[in-house]
Amino acid sequence: MNPVTSSSELHRGLAKARLRTDELFGLVRPASLFQRPVPERHRLNFYIGHVEAFDWNMICVYSLGSDAFSAELDELFAFGIDPGGADLPSDARGDWPGLHETYGYCRRVREAVDKALDSVPEDIANVCIEHRLMHAETLCYLLHNLGPEHMIPRQLQANRHAPSAQAPPSPRWITIPEGDARLGRSRATGFGWDNEFGPYSVHVPEFGIGKHKVTNAEYLKFVNAGGSRPHYWKSDGDQWLLRNMFGEIPLPLDWPVYVTHDQARQFAARAGASLPSEAQWDRAAYGTQAGTTRRYPWGDEPPGPRHANLNFQRWDPCSVTATPEGDSAFGVAQTLGNGWEWTSEPLRPFRGFQEFPFYPGYSSNFFDDEHFVLKGASPRTATPLLRRSFRNWFREGYPYLYSTFRLVAS
Repeated sequence: MNPVTSSSELHRGLAKARLRTDELFGLVRPASLFQRPVPERHRLNFYIGHVEAFDWNMICVYSLGSDAFSAELDELFAFGIDPGGADLPSDARGDWPGLHETYGYCRRVREAVDKALDSVPEDIANVCIEHRLMHAETLCYLLHNLGPEHMIPRQLQANRHAPSAQAPPSPRWITIPEGDARLGRSRATGFGWDNEFGPYSVHVPEFGIGKHKVTNAEYLKFVNAGGSRPHYWKSDGDQWLLRNMFGEIPLPLDWPVYVTHDQARQFAARAGASLPSEAQWDRAAYGTQAGTTRRYPWGDEPPGPRHANLNFQRWDPCSVTATPEGDSAFGVAQTLGNGWEWTSEPLRPFRGFQEFPFYPGYSSNFFDDEHFVLKGASPRTATPLLRRSFRNWFREGYPYLYSTFRLVAS
């Protein structure tokens, strides 16, 4: 995607990102906004204030030196939690301000940010927009674990849809010829996060890769053989159910399975295969027989529903065979959309890495060999994040995210 550069584009981009987070909070009963659906994360009400406090601290405080109108709330809502760390939060509901005070703070912040947005560097404005869009996705993980009884009934009913009844495809391997993968990006190409910069080429020997992401049907055989159950699966007698955002449905066998890095790696080892390296994944997704690369796996056309399941089109995955027009040049399906894909590599800096001076620690705090790179996108990933160089990462045992995988073999 092109970086947001003009003043009007920045305002539109921020407004769209706000709409995404606002609509998510609007799904939840107000009293349930103080729930903690994921033990490793803050209560939901924290995130109402956090996305606003982040904008305020970046745009008004860091960039323009504005005086705080609520220093206590600026600090309270400033920092999230690295999910999966050793210490779980222990705060009580009474430690937080009420919703009336929180929403009042948010209104004042938005008014100040809107007035200041034209006066800040584009990088900082884009960081704020994409930070909020990333939270729009991670908030879905939290709401997914909240339970439908905490949702507003009319929202619950409006967002239900029938599961797929398609038969899953048989596993199929595609040979990717040797060639170069081009990782990272140049600072002259526009906005990116600090871990994206430092372009270089990696020669990749020939390898085989699964045409499709591993399906629920394939993973069910692994579970029946003693493998660990995915977080969103539930056993009901002799039937398996999938817990989606708004209830439980019979397990759709043709959907990709959402698993942890540990589970994906164990499945791959049982199959005599492995997870792709970042370079292998990039070559399979964006490379061509001619040695050139594509902007998107399918070409230069901007992403739409016929290419991929992403950008908040659906709450759930779809069949791994649903979007053939989004296949890569080599015929690999759904490398963008329908679930992030685990790679075998811990998050590490590219050569020439430089921290953002206005956001130190965004990436470097996670260069610890405990966080693994994911590529691609999920159904709840916004289009501005579809840069080829964009890198997601999580701990290997974190079970809540929309993370899939496919196998490779040399």
